[in-house]
Amino acid sequence: MGIGPGSAEDITPAALNAIKEADVVVGYRYYFQFIEPYLKEGAQCIDTGMKKERERAQQAFEMAEQDRYVVVISSGDAGIYGMTPLIYEMAKERKSEVEIMALPGISAFQKAASLLGAPMGHDFCVISLSDLMTPWSLIERRIIAAAQADFITAVYNPRSHGRYWQLSRFKELFLQHRAGTTPVGYVRQAGRPEQEVHITTLSDFNPEDIDMFTIVIFGNSQSYQWQEKMITPRGYYREQSEEELNKGQLIMRESFRTINSELRNQDIPVWRKWPLLHTIHTTADFSMEEILYTDEEAVPKIYDRIQKNHREGIGTMIVTDVTMAAAGIRKAACERMDVNVRCYLHDERVAAMAQELGITRTQAGIRLAVEEYPEALFVFGNAPTALMELCELMRRGKAHPIGIIAAPVGFVHVCESKHMVKVFGDIPKIIVEGRKGGSNIAATLVNSILAWEDAQQLKPGRDV
Repeated sequence: MGIGPGSAEDITPAALNAIKEADVVVGYRYYFQFIEPYLKEGAQCIDTGMKKERERAQQAFEMAEQDRYVVVISSGDAGIYGMTPLIYEMAKERKSEVEIMALPGISAFQKAASLLGAPMGHDFCVISLSDLMTPWSLIERRIIAAAQADFITAVYNPRSHGRYWQLSRFKELFLQHRAGTTPVGYVRQAGRPEQEVHITTLSDFNPEDIDMFTIVIFGNSQSYQWQEKMITPRGYYREQSEEELNKGQLIMRESFRTINSELRNQDIPVWRKWPLLHTIHTTADFSMEEILYTDEEAVPKIYDRIQKNHREGIGTMIVTDVTMAAAGIRKAACERMDVNVRCYLHDERVAAMAQELGITRTQAGIRLAVEEYPEALFVFGNAPTALMELCELMRRGKAHPIGIIAAPVGFVHVCESKHMVKVFGDIPKIIVEGRKGGSNIAATLVNSILAWEDAQQLKPGRDV
C-alpha cells in the first residue's frame, strides 16, 4: 500500500486501518516515521535498506506464509514506481497462495500538483529519469514523445548525486517542442515540514535547484500562471464561450490548437506565430516555420495603420496582383474595418498599357494601382514581376505602402523579387521566402492581419 507523500492527513483511511491491523510492516526505514503512531502494540517493522526491494518483497512473503498479516509500504502510491508490481511478480514466481490486496495512496505528483494549483488539469504523463533499470535511450524517446504530444509531464527521480545531467537533457529536449514561457512547477518534500514550492518557466528553470526529494511538473501549451499558481485548463470555460460559434470557427480553432502544439519552435513571439499558424492552416506545410519571414511587429504595425485609417474615416485599400488573392480575403473582416480590396488585372486600361510598354499585365496593374492608391496594402500571391514593379516604384518615391505581403510562387524571378523587397526596411513586410507561395497564402496572411486583435488568445475565425 501507499502511505502518501509524508503527511498524516494524506494517508487514506483504508491505509490507516491496514497499518493498525498489521502484524508486520515491511518497508524502507525512512518511511516508518510516518506510520509508527498508528501501529498496534507488538507490530514488527522490517527494513532491508535502500535498493533492496527484492529482499524486502521476499521477507514479506516469508512472513505472510506464516499466516501473519503483512503490510508492505511505499511512499505515495505503491503502484506508481513502488512495491506493488514487484509483489505481484514475486507471487507469480513463487506460485504463492498468499492473498494480496493493493491499497492506493496519494502519489507525490498529486500532492505536488495540489500545492502548485491545478497543473494536471488535462492529459498528462509521469516519467522517471532513473536509468538504473531502464536504458536512457528509451527514457529519452519517452521524453520526446511526451513533449511532442503536448502532455503535462511530471518527473520522478529528477536528480541525485550520481544522476546529475539527465534533467538538463530533459529541459533541452522539451525546449525543442515547448515555448520557453511554459510554466514549470517543482515541490521539494511535498507534505513534509521541509516543504518548498516553486513556479518558474521552462527557459528559467534551473536543474541545479532540484534534488531527489523533488517532484517537477512541466505544463503543456495551455498551462499558465495566475496568482502564484500553475493552472492547466480542462476546457470548461472554452466550451461555454464557444457555444455560440459556428461549425467553421470551431474547426478552425481546434486546427490552430493542433498546429500550435506541433510547432518545432514554440518560443516565438505572437506577432510571428499568428501569421505562421494561418499559413500552416492553409497549406498543412510545416516548412513554413523556416520560410515565413516577418519584419519585427509587422502584423500589429499594419493592423494599427488600418485601424487608424478606419478611425479617421478614410478607409484602407488592399491591392492584389491577381483576383484569386483578392477572393480569399474575408469580406466580413473588410466590412468591419472599412477595407476595400481591388485587383487591377482586368481593368480595361491594363491590357493597352502592357502592350504599349512591353510589360506584363500584372506589372501594368501595379502601376495603375500606385497612381491611385500609393499608400495601399500591397499583396502578391502569384506574379513576381508585379512585386518587382512595386519595388521599382518605391525606389522612385512613387509608392508608399502601409505594408507588403510578398508570396509570389514559381521558378522565374520569384526568389529575386523577394530579395528585392526585403531591403525596404521602413515598410512592414511578410515574405514567403524561396519558391513557395501562392494566392491562398497571400490571402490568409491578410486575414491574419485583419484578425490581429484575436492573436493573443489564439482564437481565429471571427470572420469565417
